[in-house]
Amino acid sequence: MDVPLEAFVALEVPHSGACRTVTEVLNRVGDKWSMQVVMCLDEGPVRFNELRRAIDGISQRMLTRTLRGLERDGLVSRTVTPSIPPRVDYALTSLGHSLKCPVKALGAWAVANREAIATAREKYDAECEED
Repeated sequence: MDVPLEAFVALEVPHSGACRTVTEVLNRVGDKWSMQVVMCLDEGPVRFNELRRAIDGISQRMLTRTLRGLERDGLVSRTVTPSIPPRVDYALTSLGHSLKCPVKALGAWAVANREAIATAREKYDAECEED
């Protein structure tokens, strides 16, 4: 993914509008559940209960809040099909699909570096115990 240099230059200015914008976006995509929802929607539309079963540990309330936030940010679309009971499907928008590549890259980085992180944590904790 090519990011123009201007994007990084704008981020170097403390308290700039760009920093606030980046923080807002990272708060959404960096929360505990949003990226799991995005990855579950990777292959196409999914119903609410399918999502809830696929994401271990998420409550109905938290899934609802997460989906609403992702929908508000334009990453997820919600389609209601009139039936009894109504069928509601969630899908990634084109903007949501564009987020999959960076999420996969971050996930791959986390997996590749989990042992180094665990070692660093152990070292830090041991040093803190000595103090």
